[in-house]
Amino acid sequence: MNRINKVLKEKKDILSIYFTAGYPNIDDTVEIIKQLDRSKIDMIEIGLPFSDPLADGPTIQESSTKALKNGMNTFKLFEQLKNIRNITGIPIIIMGYFNPILQYGVENFCKDCKEVGIDGLIIPDLPADVYIKKYEKVFKKHNLLNMFLITPQTSNKRIRLIDEISNGFIYMVSSFSVTGTINSFGKEQRKYFKRINDLKLKSSLLIGFGISNNNTFKDAINYSQGAIIGSAFIKFIKQYGINKISDFIKKIRS
Repeated sequence: MNRINKVLKEKKDILSIYFTAGYPNIDDTVEIIKQLDRSKIDMIEIGLPFSDPLADGPTIQESSTKALKNGMNTFKLFEQLKNIRNITGIPIIIMGYFNPILQYGVENFCKDCKEVGIDGLIIPDLPADVYIKKYEKVFKKHNLLNMFLITPQTSNKRIRLIDEISNGFIYMVSSFSVTGTINSFGKEQRKYFKRINDLKLKSSLLIGFGISNNNTFKDAINYSQGAIIGSAFIKFIKQYGINKISDFIKKIRS
């Protein structure tokens, strides 16, 4: 069984942490994973930096720019991850835009993901119908799950299609906006969460965008199986460094 599905089957109140590969320093990727493993989080999302990250807020954009300046690229990331399964058994997902994957070659990218032990991908700008038509067979060949995003704007018809073709979790974007942090969810967001819950989807839901503290984490897990934290985590390691990651995780879960 894919490690992502194993976690989805066995755990609730899942905490997934996103960070940008090669940030704050080019060689921090593996050390951050070690620290997250020690902190016993449930999933890890590694952001593949891209020069035009349309769905990302200023914090993740800034981290991507810095990572690219540091020299991070797809080849470098796979080189850093080649022994990662000697370090952690936590599910690892690569989240990135389709352009760098296309440039690398989709087949080669998926093959290298399998070789280093990546469990799944999140590609915000790869439409579900294009994935089904062109790439689903390649992903399945290499045992990679592809997680799709839904937003408050996504129609129920589209959500049901995504649910039908999903074999991991659905990434439920909490708002219309780009990534960032908030202190609590508003009435419209809760209404949206309820709408999705009322659809009784077969797929697990993880909520991302805006999760930044214990309050928003608890809110998210009231409406889903877990939460994804990115911007708040990147802000933390920018301010405090990567050696105090356990402090951040404790504050989220306390």
